[in-house]
Amino acid sequence: MTEFDLANLSSIDPQQFAQLVKTTPADQLQAVMQGDDREKILDAIFARFPTLFRADRAGNTSAVIHWSIGDRADGGSDTYEVVIENGACTVSESAEREPKLSLSLGAVDFLNVVSGNGNPVMLFMTGKLKAKGDLGLAANIQNLFDLPKA
Repeated sequence: MTEFDLANLSSIDPQQFAQLVKTTPADQLQAVMQGDDREKILDAIFARFPTLFRADRAGNTSAVIHWSIGDRADGGSDTYEVVIENGACTVSESAEREPKLSLSLGAVDFLNVVSGNGNPVMLFMTGKLKAKGDLGLAANIQNLFDLPKA
């Protein structure tokens, strides 16, 4: 697969997804994330969060995390809610609960982070990832999910 292909997104494993993001030029990723398939792509990615969640590492973590992914074609962003409680992870397409942590970043940076191709600490340090709330939780997110290693 040399092109970011939505048709295969739900059927590929996290490692293949990581490789796909890694080998797709940023301008092509940006174009896809500003296109008609953006919502389907984000839905597919967030649908994997519960399956990648590491309850064994979460301990008694209880948190609501809002992910705001920018760079929509209309200039707006999409927000998803990830809830970690009682040893489980759930995801909602609407942010309804008060977040313990809010993360905001551009679409391409988001794809890089969730595919293991981007360093969230570096993105934070350069202002490309904004975190509001519990920064300790922000630093621990990668430990709570079994992200691919690109």
